[in-house]
Amino acid sequence: MTQRLFFTDDALIADINVISCTPHEDGFAVTVQATPFHPQGGGQQCDLGHIGDSEVVKVLQEQDAIVHYVKQVVALGPARAQVDAPRRHLNARLHSAGHLIGVVGEQAGWLPTKAHHWPGECRVSFTPGDDAQPLEALAIEQQLERWISADLPRQLNLDSQQRAISFGDLPGYPCGGTHVRSLGELQAVSVLSVTLKKGVLSVRYHLD
Repeated sequence: MTQRLFFTDDALIADINVISCTPHEDGFAVTVQATPFHPQGGGQQCDLGHIGDSEVVKVLQEQDAIVHYVKQVVALGPARAQVDAPRRHLNARLHSAGHLIGVVGEQAGWLPTKAHHWPGECRVSFTPGDDAQPLEALAIEQQLERWISADLPRQLNLDSQQRAISFGDLPGYPCGGTHVRSLGELQAVSVLSVTLKKGVLSVRYHLD
């Protein structure tokens, strides 16, 4: 199983050990012992970047290994991995904003069921709890603004069973994704729409 360095470390550059590099379509599939690259999944896009001089164009979780798809062959053994910083930061900001919207929904009696944090496609879906209250875009934005202004720090709870992320004293969620170190990095979140269809409440958002 590939060790996920990003679980406990925000570093975008890491010395890694390449285990395998096999031809795949127009490039190569690379596995490593430990990686700073987040794979696609959990509602979040994958990291991109480089392993050595070879560009990483896709990262996927496949069975027990995280597989890095690269353009050029990578030699086995020690290598330097470097994650694309702007893409990582954007994905982390979008993911953290989605968590906050989940908390707002829960405080209003809604149960978060699904989230998608891709740029231009961000949304969090809820089903009603026993006492679900109406949610409006402006009210969500105002609550997010209060938390962002307070610059609540990220909290990490990691044990043998799961990894959970929270901010300040807010409730946390089990999560394998990347997040900002504190909420001031979000700057501002706009709620594009709040719709209720067939019992599912959908909140669409983006970053300003």
